[in-house]
Amino acid sequence: MISIPASASAAVRVYDAARAGVKPDRGVNVSAAMQRLFGRIRSEYRQGDTVVLRFAAGRYDFHEQGAALRQYHISNHDQTMPKCVGLALEGVDNIVFEGNGARFVFHGRMLPLALTGAANCRLKDFEIDFDKPHIAQVRIVESDTLGGTTFVPEPWVDWHISADSLFCHSGEGWTLQPVCGMAFDAQTHRIVYRTGDVATPLRGVYLSDEGRITAPRWRNPRLKAGMVVALRTYARPAPAIFLSEDSNTVIENVTVRYAEGMGLLAQNCRDIELDRFSVRLREGDGRYFTTQADATHFSGCSGRIYSHDGLYEAMMDDAINVHGTYLKITGRKDEHTVVGRYMHPQSWGFAWGAAGERVQFIRSRTMDVVGAENRIENIVPLDAPTDEGAREFEIRFRDAVPEGVGCTEGVNFGVENLTRTPEVEFVRNVIRNNRARGALFSTPRRTVVADNLFDHTSGSAILLCGDCNGWYESGACRDVTITRNRFVNALTSMYQFTEAVISVYPEIPDLAGQRQWFHSGIVIEKNTFCTFPVPLLYAKSVDGIIFRDNETVLNDDFEPYHKNTERILLMRATGVRAE
Repeated sequence: MISIPASASAAVRVYDAARAGVKPDRGVNVSAAMQRLFGRIRSEYRQGDTVVLRFAAGRYDFHEQGAALRQYHISNHDQTMPKCVGLALEGVDNIVFEGNGARFVFHGRMLPLALTGAANCRLKDFEIDFDKPHIAQVRIVESDTLGGTTFVPEPWVDWHISADSLFCHSGEGWTLQPVCGMAFDAQTHRIVYRTGDVATPLRGVYLSDEGRITAPRWRNPRLKAGMVVALRTYARPAPAIFLSEDSNTVIENVTVRYAEGMGLLAQNCRDIELDRFSVRLREGDGRYFTTQADATHFSGCSGRIYSHDGLYEAMMDDAINVHGTYLKITGRKDEHTVVGRYMHPQSWGFAWGAAGERVQFIRSRTMDVVGAENRIENIVPLDAPTDEGAREFEIRFRDAVPEGVGCTEGVNFGVENLTRTPEVEFVRNVIRNNRARGALFSTPRRTVVADNLFDHTSGSAILLCGDCNGWYESGACRDVTITRNRFVNALTSMYQFTEAVISVYPEIPDLAGQRQWFHSGIVIEKNTFCTFPVPLLYAKSVDGIIFRDNETVLNDDFEPYHKNTERILLMRATGVRAE
């Protein structure tokens, strides 16, 4: 360690991982050594210091043994505890994490990197991967609707047939039974047209003398010999990178090859820049998939999210999702006080709000705003000692809560935190060959989606959403510009909310009863749609939407199939200009 005085009270502290015994390409578990090094950094750190942590290029192997154990409640992930963390960067500001081309490879079911409670940190020049992904990749030998499907796993898949004839695959400390799959074209790496989530009944399988596995109940007419199927579960225990309660974070030239959850999950953070952050395949390793869920996901963040020049491919969900979380009002204690509860089973256990923050109330069935904006005066968890692990909060507001909120039987209300909403710029990115959708935005602040390539996103390329009934992801968009993007053959399969290439689809159970509009201020201009015949724009509950100067180049790559046959379909929309 070299300490260079930066001022009378601060220093630049440089830590060389190799000098601390963390050396590349040795094939040994470095988890314990990294724990010791981080402990040393924390003990020597003084407020105002800059910490430079430097790695040499090469491969570093992390195993669960010796890793940090943490009780992290991570938004939009399974709340399984504890998390085994390989690189736990906690409570130290001004970190410069220099990977210098390092390849961090993880074993078991780990959370590779966590940056929590930190300000002004930069993570750069490394990649994250797992030695044994929790997805079993197989190749179809033959498939028909009578005899079922015969397949062979890739050589790197550790698999077995259980005593009750169920196909299983395993790795270090885990065994999984796939419940669904994604079908890829072997040559193009694209998801097979109109396959979506493939059902994979793998009970009753048997092994032939040639080493092939036959699943007699797996009968799908769209599967053909030569296709590649990624067999998976819906589990998502941890992302590759977890950011929590951070401010001013830059992630530069970092690549995620695989994670059992998302590529990056940030919650309650302020100001994040993703500079050439990518979730992408490693050339030559034979995989057709990357992350089990979204490439990037931002929950309850504020300030500015700036994501640029990235590559996102082969994910099992979206490239980016930006939202807050509605709490459901479950009770009213007095005129100023309600009880609010996290409702989705994957989103709870972390701070939702703080005194002084702006909020509004919403009627769940119509998504209408109820009353005027308010402010939190005090918020305390009811079912846990602190925010960590809490599902339910008692919230006292500065002004009176609107009449009926929290005390009307059979009528549900939510509360939205308007302070924890970010401005977003998503520019010059490539999104391709992934499941579900391309980019999702639910924030009232300025959002710019520009100069991106959306190439075979399988579902809608862009979704503006909002839901206080199922996902509980808030809130309404008020200022969105979608410009100079190129959309190539999106919407080859149907998924939730995918009504067009660009889908403006808030979940509103009682649209007829709605008295307001949910989204507003949307401009879609100067984009190019290279597509087979599918709807370009679907929008409902919108006040102000402009669709102009867009070019459509039709092809015959796929047969039209979508139930929506309109180029532009609007439902309960006003202030519309389509040119």
